[in-house]
Amino acid sequence: MRWLSRIIAHIIVNIVALLAAATYVHGFILSNDFTTLLEIAAVFTLLNLLIKPVLNLIFGPVIVLTLGAGFVIVNAIILAILDFLSKNLTIESIPSLLFATLLIGIINAVTSIGLK
Repeated sequence: MRWLSRIIAHIIVNIVALLAAATYVHGFILSNDFTTLLEIAAVFTLLNLLIKPVLNLIFGPVIVLTLGAGFVIVNAIILAILDFLSKNLTIESIPSLLFATLLIGIINAVTSIGLK
C-alpha cells in the first residue's frame, strides 16, 4: 500500500505543479475543471513512471555530457507527450514548453525531497 500512497502524493504534487505552470508561464494553457486537471495529472504521473526511465536510458550519454542538464530535455519530451495526449492542455511555443518544464521540475524536486 505504500506504493499507492506515493503515487497519490505524486499526483497531488503534479496538480500543484501544473497549476503553477498554467498560472506563471505564458502560453501554457490548462483547463480549470478539477476532474480534467486530476486526469491530466494522473496521466502525467504515469508518463513519468513508465516512459521517463526509458528516455533517461536513451538520453543517458547526453545527460552525462551536459552534467545533468539533459534531464530538462527528457522532462520537456514528457510534457510534450502530455500535450499531445490531452486536448485540455495546450503548450503554444517551445519557450513556453521549456519554462513550464523548468518550473514543474523545480516543484517536483523540492517536494520529492520533502516526501522522503
